[in-house]
Amino acid sequence: MDGRAASAGGVFIGPCGLGYCGAEGQPNTGSVQLDLSVVGAILGVSWIVAEYLVKIIAIGVVPENRRPSSSSAWLLLILFVPIVGIPLFLMLGSPYINHRRARIQADADELLHEGADELPDVPPSLRAPREFVSIAQLGRRLTALPMVTGNSHGVISDYEASIERMAELVDEAREYVHVEIYIMAWDSTTDVFFRALERAAARGVKVKVLFDHIGSRKYPGFHRLGRRLTKVGIQWHLMLPFIPWRAKLRRIDLRNHRKLLVVDGKKAMMGSQNMIDSSYLQKKNVAIGRAWHDIMVELSGPIVAAVEAVFATDWYSESGEALGIRTYDGEFHEADVGGATSAMQLVPSGPGFTTEPNLKVFTSLMYLAQTRLAIVSPYFVPDESLLAAVITAARRGVDVELYVSEKADQFMVDYAQSSYYRSLLEAGVRIFLYPKPQVLHTKCFVVDDEYAVMGSSNMDMRSFGLNYEISLLTTGGDLVDDITEVVADYQRASRELSLEEWEERPLIRRYLESVMRLTSALQ
Repeated sequence: MDGRAASAGGVFIGPCGLGYCGAEGQPNTGSVQLDLSVVGAILGVSWIVAEYLVKIIAIGVVPENRRPSSSSAWLLLILFVPIVGIPLFLMLGSPYINHRRARIQADADELLHEGADELPDVPPSLRAPREFVSIAQLGRRLTALPMVTGNSHGVISDYEASIERMAELVDEAREYVHVEIYIMAWDSTTDVFFRALERAAARGVKVKVLFDHIGSRKYPGFHRLGRRLTKVGIQWHLMLPFIPWRAKLRRIDLRNHRKLLVVDGKKAMMGSQNMIDSSYLQKKNVAIGRAWHDIMVELSGPIVAAVEAVFATDWYSESGEALGIRTYDGEFHEADVGGATSAMQLVPSGPGFTTEPNLKVFTSLMYLAQTRLAIVSPYFVPDESLLAAVITAARRGVDVELYVSEKADQFMVDYAQSSYYRSLLEAGVRIFLYPKPQVLHTKCFVVDDEYAVMGSSNMDMRSFGLNYEISLLTTGGDLVDDITEVVADYQRASRELSLEEWEERPLIRRYLESVMRLTSALQ
């Protein structure tokens, strides 16, 4: 091959291979190195240009429809660690993934408007300040649900007793049972409830069950649960399923956090409790005696139609089956507020809504406080508006109390939550720590012992922007007193945290608090 070029598969090879010939026919390796360095320089410049281009685009895209704290956190991650921040934002930060849910919610709102169009914003018999009525009007404009009357049959704070009561209600069913609970597991504690569902299906009652895919899958028996429900004749669907091989791709950080039960459209239960043993079936929890503490409320009357409407919307979202939305009946006009009958307004929220109804109703009610504001939340990681409402109330002279677990069950939340303690304590907020290892999982707050909110929504940014939640606003009846008494029980069981004690925490904890506070804003 001396002095000639050979062709191999279309690649021409000279006498010195792929290099150039130097003196006496030797390969000129310096030229090859020069060419590679030029290619490397071009790639390096291209990478830098692409990186800056992505950063410039991010500055314009990330803040769209996102609160400032969340925008700042995402931009910091993208600008300083783009190799991590960009993929995370594409998976978790896109605001465009929920368009289908928003359309479904808009359709449901239209049906709700039609069903309640003739009803006033609040029950005619309610005697409440104009400021409170305006909050009920706000809730209606954000969710299409008016404030109606409803009967409370008691708040249940005993974990197993609430499961047993739900089973009893299912045993009373004659037409249908609708269940929607974030975490479900068929274990020795919940067996009484699932057996009741089985009996209901056997006698011809239509039973429909929804539970969250990501929320439930990490607990024992998840993969058998669906098969067991199907075997006994129960219709069920996963909420927000993430199953790539079936083309069910959702934002993996979204959760349907609601907990509700509807029986025959006449009785309902809702609150903070999941359908799982109070240890959450974790051996470490059993070993240290850790248990979850929640509340559920049993309801009847017109408010049940609102609870049913929320289930119907979520069932349609996951199954494509339209159940119809039941309209309110004449009980609305006949019932007088007082005693067992309260004025009640359901406040559903989640990515299907674009207005964060729970956050807006919560903060508005907190600004109404004159004497007392008592907040119970396992995860207190507020956004700027909620934090301002709480601190402003304390600065106005309102007795503000915050009840949280001494040690949260989640590492990141534990540190993110406690990063707010100093500013709260300095403002005069009293912080009560529910003793570890117990987990205070109740979500409620009371204003002036006259108004109360309870349900599934935490006081954190996830619950305001990423989770589907359901909350109940109430006044004018025994339910407020019942919730107030539960808060009093928590105070008796807790110890108060002082600013002096908190200032003595170690530097490493302060550092972790700051880091977790920043990451909590990524949504």
